[in-house]
Amino acid sequence: MVATVRPMKKSKSSEFLLEIVTLLVIVIAVQTFYAMVVRPTAEAIRTADLARMAKDPNFVPELKPWVIVKDPEQETCFIFTLWALTIMGFKAVRVERGQRLLKEDLLHLPEGMKILPEDTREYARQIEALPEDIRTQLLPRTLMTALHRFGATRSIQDVSVAARGVCEVERDRLDSELGMVRFVAWAIPAIGFVGTVRGIGNALQQAHKAVEGDVSGVVAGLGISFNSTLVALSLCIIVMLVLHQVQLRQERLGLDIEEYVDTHVIRNLQVR
Repeated sequence: MVATVRPMKKSKSSEFLLEIVTLLVIVIAVQTFYAMVVRPTAEAIRTADLARMAKDPNFVPELKPWVIVKDPEQETCFIFTLWALTIMGFKAVRVERGQRLLKEDLLHLPEGMKILPEDTREYARQIEALPEDIRTQLLPRTLMTALHRFGATRSIQDVSVAARGVCEVERDRLDSELGMVRFVAWAIPAIGFVGTVRGIGNALQQAHKAVEGDVSGVVAGLGISFNSTLVALSLCIIVMLVLHQVQLRQERLGLDIEEYVDTHVIRNLQVR
């Protein structure tokens, strides 16, 4: 039991460290891109539009993507979105590895051969001989639980209950590990709302100029508000879509492993 817990704790610690490092890399990359590309381009577009508006009062500036995403709220939303997508990418890769194991014959049970309670140790050794990165995945752990339970209780019903319990616990664990992604999916619209409030506040500060006929400050403030809301809601939709797909694949993995154990183990168990 101790040998099983320690790799799990080590794996969780390494995953947390990897997520933190990934966040730092994303922050540096996005801030660099904004400083070198996004904001200079948006400022150049704004300067050119102001010059054309001064020459032609009827000129209507075209809203370009660089201008929409230039503010700090949008930058923060992109950082959180990329981080959430990266975390879900790690989860999806792990689920894919688990799905590939379903195509392997881990027990090497000959055709027509039945597993007796006395044989469980022999088959368990085959799984214990697997590399650690494979042995700690859900399918080998479920098979080990099923074999040990059958050897201890000689009850096929107990084996079925134990295997199903391992899969259910794993599904709950995988679902709980997506808690940070759910927080990010909530935080992105909240950050967009912060930009909305900031933009409206800036517009209200320029209200006295609008009374005098200069509405540029009010328009700029409302632009910040609408652009922040647009980007935040759009990115939130993307994050939620990917999140639901990852959750679906995790649930399918647990159900597929239950079916695998039922087909390859439980149906081949026999009590003398």
